Amino acid sequence: MLGIRAARLFNGVDATPVEHPLVLIDAGKVVAVQSGGDPPAEAELIELGDVTLLPGLIDAHVHLAFDAGDDPVGRVTTAGDDELLQGMRLAAARALAAGITTLRDLGDRGYLGVTLRDELAGKGPHIVAAGPPITVPRGHCWFLGGEAQGVQGVRAAVREHHERGADVIKVMATGGELTKGTRSTEVSFTPQELRAIVEEAQRLGLPTTAHAHAAQGIAYVAEAGFDMVEHCSFMTGHGAHAEDAIVEVLKRSGIIISATLGSVPGMAKPTPFQAMIPQFVAVFTRLRQEGLTIVCSSDAGIGSAKPHDVLPYAVAMMVEMNAFPLIDALRAVTSVAASALRLGDRKGRVAAGFDADLLAVRGNPLHDVHALREVEAVFAGGRRVR
Repeated sequence: MLGIRAARLFNGVDATPVEHPLVLIDAGKVVAVQSGGDPPAEAELIELGDVTLLPGLIDAHVHLAFDAGDDPVGRVTTAGDDELLQGMRLAAARALAAGITTLRDLGDRGYLGVTLRDELAGKGPHIVAAGPPITVPRGHCWFLGGEAQGVQGVRAAVREHHERGADVIKVMATGGELTKGTRSTEVSFTPQELRAIVEEAQRLGLPTTAHAHAAQGIAYVAEAGFDMVEHCSFMTGHGAHAEDAIVEVLKRSGIIISATLGSVPGMAKPTPFQAMIPQFVAVFTRLRQEGLTIVCSSDAGIGSAKPHDVLPYAVAMMVEMNAFPLIDALRAVTSVAASALRLGDRKGRVAAGFDADLLAVRGNPLHDVHALREVEAVFAGGRRVR
């Protein structure tokens, strides 16, 4: 048994004060959280001192196969499998060192995310792997190998992902900024194709999420019954604004929004897309006010401003641009994110019965969001990894 003592605790849900919290861990699980006192005589005690203990962070949208360099597409299309997999290992290790103990990898090549998930099981961050995203021929990220067309074609693609061990079905419902010849403002799949994807995934017990920037694409995804939508930016050729009619569609569907934010200050290149980020944040603010569930994620890996440990900057952006109160932003990368990823019974909280994925930071993130980057210790499944 292991005991971890800290000065403060955020349990992933509320800010109820716990004096001198002591977290007891056995067999990779939290068995008790108590205020003060001593651990059992047989337990090893780790005294962390003046730190805040909180659940390991969850990044619901990363790309481990992209190297967070100046040309991620060039690298992912030219590197061999062994080289690419080694880069993914390093990316996962970097995220883990920042206290990101769960990663949802939403687009790899050749199901290497599934390979890495199995390799790191019990040893590294928990990976939820999508495999190659399903996309139309020459659509967004077609070079990852997930091209499919027509109702029967997309059903077959979902079945292949299931057979190859994918945990979630990721679909490119609109074009994207990384892929030449596609546009974020244009829809890719038809409503019939999107519905077929959802039906096949549900039959196989797999959750679904879709990349969608354009308002019409967002509406198609929600109406098709997807569990989540990535980005959800309402992007047009001249800005971004949450359209009232489509906001109502989102509300009726109950779909969860994965708001991909965050970049290392000074690293982002000035582009029309970058200039629209305040407008995207305004969209997320509106959606939160309308009662929609929003997860804070990063899209890590897609460029040099988004290394695989960028998630704390996404949380800071949510708070500093007034999209979320601080405690809600913290929930959006812990308990809320865990529930969205169907891991709410084991991740995202510091409570008895949950996985002992823990982050200790100097300072108090409930008062200062930047404390998330002041990492003192990280535990994955009760094992100290930093």
